[in-house]
Amino acid sequence: MNRRDLLKTGIVAGAAATLPATIAAAPRAGSERNRKLFALAKRELDRAGDVIWKKDIVGIADFGVHSAEKRFHFVNLDREEVQSFHVSHGTGSDPEHDGWLNNYSNVEGSNATSKGAYITWEWYVGRYGTSVRLGGLDSTNDAALRRYIVMHRAKYAEPSHISRWGRLGRSNGCFALGEEQFRIALLNLSGGRLLYADSLGWSDGSLKTLQPEEPNAVQRYAPGTF
Repeated sequence: MNRRDLLKTGIVAGAAATLPATIAAAPRAGSERNRKLFALAKRELDRAGDVIWKKDIVGIADFGVHSAEKRFHFVNLDREEVQSFHVSHGTGSDPEHDGWLNNYSNVEGSNATSKGAYITWEWYVGRYGTSVRLGGLDSTNDAALRRYIVMHRAKYAEPSHISRWGRLGRSNGCFALGEEQFRIALLNLSGGRLLYADSLGWSDGSLKTLQPEEPNAVQRYAPGTF
């Protein structure tokens, strides 16, 4: 499913009439990481164009840092602020189960996380209760809908799981969050907003980030590896 196909769908066409919120060019204050997040959010909104009809908040999942870190950033362009939460990655992306995402995949049955831009669609009730459907906008994640890649809540994504195991549990490629964090995502990131996933490695410094030469260091994404 590409952007052209999405634009032809009724859901996009119906929502396109809604006027988007004004986008701030950059945050007034904040860390260097947050300034990078704002710049990336604006870049990806520009790249997605009219496919995204709610442009006030962008979700950015930074799978270049360990799952024990808060690496799912809600970039509020209207309020010029960033909120950060925990998020799980797929088992196929982390076969060693050490908390690092090692590879991406767009293949059905891989149980891996996919890189790229997504549009958040409607809520529905499934295996994990209320969940949010996602549409992949790039060639690296355009199988998201038929792979059932969604946002949902999960016990293995609770912060308490980190306290016990030092890392989050793994999903089947979905963006899994803890109960309270998913509630915030449901209210702030669903219904036509942009979600972007990549290995950025923009740590806030709360945990030691492994260097590439160290054991179990995250392997950065390279084109053609999905």
